Amino acid sequence: MEESVVPSGGAAIEVRGLWKIFGPGADRVPHSSLARLPPALLRERTGCVAAVRDVTLSVRPGEVFVVMGLSGSGKSTLVRCLTRLVEPSAGEITIAGQDVRAATPAQLRQLRRHRVSMVFQHFGLLPHRGVLDNIAYGLEIQGVPRARRRRRAEELLSLVGLDGFADARPDTLSGGMRQRVGLARALACEPEVLLFDEPFSALDPLIRRDMQAEVTRLHREVGTTMVFVTHDLSEALRLGERIAIMRDGGIVQLGTPEELVGTPADGHVAAFVRDVPRGEVLSLRWICRRPRDGERLDGPALASGTVIRDAVPTAMGTALPIVVVENGRAVGVVDRLDLLSAMSGLPTTGAGRA
Repeated sequence: MEESVVPSGGAAIEVRGLWKIFGPGADRVPHSSLARLPPALLRERTGCVAAVRDVTLSVRPGEVFVVMGLSGSGKSTLVRCLTRLVEPSAGEITIAGQDVRAATPAQLRQLRRHRVSMVFQHFGLLPHRGVLDNIAYGLEIQGVPRARRRRRAEELLSLVGLDGFADARPDTLSGGMRQRVGLARALACEPEVLLFDEPFSALDPLIRRDMQAEVTRLHREVGTTMVFVTHDLSEALRLGERIAIMRDGGIVQLGTPEELVGTPADGHVAAFVRDVPRGEVLSLRWICRRPRDGERLDGPALASGTVIRDAVPTAMGTALPIVVVENGRAVGVVDRLDLLSAMSGLPTTGAGRA
């Protein structure tokens, strides 16, 4: 049977009006006045819980898109709905143009085997198989000949830095090494989309940071679209090109790390980003301003994407304003006071509107 394909505007993933309701009579909630009830009142009146509430988002091809929220915010349910590991109650999902909600069981199997891979917190490795055979397992399920799948597994073994561990059993590996095997297994089928459901939350902090760097490196080398679920803000800021912050099943803000830190949408987001070192996230593009009358424009120039922290040495070396340049033209200026104000969280005259 042919796949159901809908226009997706070039997006890798498109989600529109997605709901997941748990409880009796769940299907009646999304398209009724019940949908407007606060979570506690909805549960009281219907016995239902809205784990995902009217979510709309679009993930660009090749993007690292992070879904973040506290426990119970709906982030893991959302990502599992994308391939119908959890069946949505209402809404539309397309992946590379394929209508996921309309897919037959056979089409869903094809989607999960060939187009989308998932990396979970619990590694799910086969304990009786060595590392190489674990990596090749998805290809084996696809019916790929043994010699070919071993060649592919060996390439990925090297890619994730596990040369020499081909025959090792999972129980002899550290947590970080096992997660590398999980990454390699997910990449083996050359998926269009990788979904990560809090894959590093059980790892020690140092190993976790190493694995975040590994994901960044792999994305740079492979370029696969990634959706990454986490409850850790620093992880979200480190990995995400854009971040969706969830609360009570809905998205309260979706934007770049700069947008979340620079202009939080509400008190919930503001509380999340309150302790973020602004100088490590905000760029000169965000804080630059128009020159004042008579202000000199012959100071040093820096690219608009330079983060504030990296601009400090230049500012310390001159009494003149820094000229902020984008695509070969000046877009504004910043001086030492602008940098200090931005780093301390005080209002600036720029805020990305030079």
